[in-house]
Amino acid sequence: MKVAIFTGNYNHIRDGVSLTLNRLVGFLTEKGVDVLVFGPTIDKPEIQHTGEFVAVPSISMPGRPEYRISSAFPKDVQKRLELFDPDIIHIATPDYLGFRALKWATKKGTPVVSSYHTHFSSYLKYYKLSLIEPLLWKYLAWFYGKCTHVYVPSESMAKLLDEQNINSELKIWARGIETDRFSPSYRDYKWRTQHGVLDDELIITFVSRLVWEKNLKLFGDVVNKLQTSYPKLKALIVGDGPAMEEAKELMPKAVFTGFLEGNELAKAYASSDIFFFPSDTETFGNVTLEAMASGLPSVVADATGSRSLVNHGESGFVIPVESSDKFYTFIEKLINDDKLRMKMSASAIEKADEYSWSAVNNHLLSYYYEVLESKK
Repeated sequence: MKVAIFTGNYNHIRDGVSLTLNRLVGFLTEKGVDVLVFGPTIDKPEIQHTGEFVAVPSISMPGRPEYRISSAFPKDVQKRLELFDPDIIHIATPDYLGFRALKWATKKGTPVVSSYHTHFSSYLKYYKLSLIEPLLWKYLAWFYGKCTHVYVPSESMAKLLDEQNINSELKIWARGIETDRFSPSYRDYKWRTQHGVLDDELIITFVSRLVWEKNLKLFGDVVNKLQTSYPKLKALIVGDGPAMEEAKELMPKAVFTGFLEGNELAKAYASSDIFFFPSDTETFGNVTLEAMASGLPSVVADATGSRSLVNHGESGFVIPVESSDKFYTFIEKLINDDKLRMKMSASAIEKADEYSWSAVNNHLLSYYYEVLESKK
């Protein structure tokens, strides 16, 4: 089998999309699938990408220069695609490059599948563009309507897309976890001390790329309010991004570690006590799953991704994003109740154990074979 993947981000930014796709390409390659990835890049990418990658021309995204927007599908790139002669086109981003890939596949009679990684409509309010939401959904309905399958990370996201008249066959392609990498066993009191945390203090943690659409403002407001009543509550912010400096001003008492990976990231999770992730733009929530595997009760926004992971009242709390007072109330419960934190920790670990990357990506590979069988 030969699969061509088109994406708006594969190596230039380290985020959930790029990490998921790189992991998929590694898995497919191990299974004997030939993969060729097309997308924008920069001179010094943040990720050493997996597999063979073909760069396309791109421009900086207005207002967010760290992201790139594909701007052309030149003849030499088209020729490379024709020589590869894929059995399936997998489009991860319905942008200009994705549109051109769809047109190419339609002309050639090559099956097209797509995966839904970014909940685009939920981002619009952060850029004061809510008025164009109906047009966006109209385009997405047209685009995904041309695809044999659309792979979504959760049942809740499938339901939302169905409500928006996305009539393609929706298949669940969840996200996975390396349970040996994220575990409570990585809890490290020396690590806590090195970051200025005393043994009798509680750490409430946020892990993500630092951008405002992850609802950093709500995190900061709630934590600042909590710290007036609970001075032994420490805020830990793991990640980097364009909102870093403003976030430091918003949360002057917080510990900012910057970007972490490997054992340091595992220690950051496991050495914390509560995970607070109020982002309402998640299609899945990889960081929430990592926190759960690390034994943290999670307080999350009622977003399509998070609500499929966190069982309200069992492994954490799921709260409507507009109810900031409820975030305060439920986190306060966790601060004051050691037994509740322990009970939710056990439930979170049990839930996270249901996910593994090999099982998740095997499902996707089976979908590919299903598409090829239907073509015969």
